[in-house]
Amino acid sequence: MTKNTTKKLAHLSVLISGASVAGPALALNLARLGARVTVVEKAPELRGGGFAVDFRGHVHRTVLTAMGIWDEIHARQTHMGRQTVVDADGSPTVDLPAEMMSGDVEIFRGDLAQIMYERTKDDVEYVFGDSIASLAEDADGVDVTFDKGAPRRFDLVVGADGLHSNTRRLVFGDESRYLRFFDHYVAGFDVPNHLGLDRTGRVYSEPGRAFVIGNYDGDPDRAGALLVFRSEELSYDRRDVTAVKAIVRERFAGMGWETPAVLKALDEADDVYFDAIAQIHVDRLTKGRVALLGDAGYGATMGGMGTGVAIVGAYVLAGELALAGGDFRTAFAEYETRIRDFAKGCQKISGNAGPFFAPATERRIRSRARMYRILSSRPLARFFKRLTEKAATNIRLREYPALLEA
Repeated sequence: MTKNTTKKLAHLSVLISGASVAGPALALNLARLGARVTVVEKAPELRGGGFAVDFRGHVHRTVLTAMGIWDEIHARQTHMGRQTVVDADGSPTVDLPAEMMSGDVEIFRGDLAQIMYERTKDDVEYVFGDSIASLAEDADGVDVTFDKGAPRRFDLVVGADGLHSNTRRLVFGDESRYLRFFDHYVAGFDVPNHLGLDRTGRVYSEPGRAFVIGNYDGDPDRAGALLVFRSEELSYDRRDVTAVKAIVRERFAGMGWETPAVLKALDEADDVYFDAIAQIHVDRLTKGRVALLGDAGYGATMGGMGTGVAIVGAYVLAGELALAGGDFRTAFAEYETRIRDFAKGCQKISGNAGPFFAPATERRIRSRARMYRILSSRPLARFFKRLTEKAATNIRLREYPALLEA
């Protein structure tokens, strides 16, 4: 990573829980300021793959440029093209321009995490295969115990451990207090590229359920499937892959077009993502010496530009700590004030993610197709792009000289 030209936070030790996107983003910014940073991640290694994530608008670009990773993201972007809505026999009904679905630049979540990890691994301590077991704060710091490692003490702790944050549970209370369910579930896994797609996707919907088959990287053999279905809230163990597969198989039984091939791939998949379409709404983002960042504090399963919000949040949190000279009370208060409304604005977009993919009735599917045809026209596509950028740019970034100099 860029050589430090300032050690403004050299006196500060920070534990970050989570090494997906928000955690490494904060680690990158804090390490550039000289802070002593440890990232603990329950997975045994950095997780690759995952869904493609996008960035849009001048705020995202400003932050990524200041972090020094804008060019590398562009070099590793997906170059995803148009996505086509099809009917039951696979006939196209409407094309969706790339800018509607993929923003200004799109990259796999795992590739983004890898970029930030490579930039920080020599300056940041990464501890894989472990997680926080308890936190005990006093006037001078936080004593932390781990599931496996020896107890340690830090000045600050940041929960960047996702929608189902363990840090949030330990400090702020049970997840049930903060998670809002939006009547849909989503699943994702790899499928063979039997349609011969090349950086394009196909979208098929029936009332209350839908799936997308997309090829994002040009691999002639591999594609990804994203499945969405409407449901009452389910009781299940997210870690029980067999049970999760059974739920998906049952919900998509009898569906048309390429469903049999998709479900066959599900049976053979080693890694299946499954979760409720939901949002996290906390009363506050900080408590004492602990702060929440990214999905842990203002997450949305899909459609809420969560990666962009996490990147901006990490930049603001580090910047405020630098401006305050490490005074966490001042910095946390400013972080909360500056990020809260921005995050909520982005979350509003994700509230319609389920019905967007899986309209509840045939009539709504037809209405969506008509809307897509209108929006895919060149003038309205540009208008729609500006509309989606509005939430992503609805924050006035403060100048953080220490980050710009680092």
